[in-house]
Amino acid sequence: MKTFEELGVSEQIRHAIEELGFEQPMPVQEEVIPYLLGTRNDVIALAQTGTGKTAAFGIPLLQRVDVRSHQTQAIVLCPTRELCLQIADDLNDFAKYIEGIRVVPVYGGTDIVPQIRALKKGVHIIVATPGRLIDLMEREVAQLNAVFNVVLDEADEMLNMGFSEVTWAFRRISTRFWPVFPRTVTRCSSRQR
Repeated sequence: MKTFEELGVSEQIRHAIEELGFEQPMPVQEEVIPYLLGTRNDVIALAQTGTGKTAAFGIPLLQRVDVRSHQTQAIVLCPTRELCLQIADDLNDFAKYIEGIRVVPVYGGTDIVPQIRALKKGVHIIVATPGRLIDLMEREVAQLNAVFNVVLDEADEMLNMGFSEVTWAFRRISTRFWPVFPRTVTRCSSRQR
């Protein structure tokens, strides 16, 4: 078993996750983290709840952010408000020692005005439910032209809820993601039926 240092995790993130009680990487983290720290790598990770998936995708997202830029560089889409808040909290905990990083959750069922204000201040990572992200994109508040990483957490749940919002959002985010997305979605969605 490797250490987080051997996986390439930065000192700031290692310090934060050690404070959270992380000692050794979970199997999904050991496989995914070094791969996502590489360039232009796509991953589909399947693992049970509680196996460390959020850290597996979150640590590389945080580590690859350029905090000098105030542009949104990554998006995490998830099916529910509760999961959105949990992921944003986890990412903020992992990023405790990364000065200047901004992670903002946006989700429906609550006043959109504070979320708009937060996005206008500049945000590096948006954690969002699909419907709210679309709303913010249509209002031209979510500026996603610098996004280089997109995560679909619990994609199976989003498929079960109806995937049209997610595919619409992807088409609007950037055409550079779209060529690989349909094949991946088709494979995943065919397994869900």
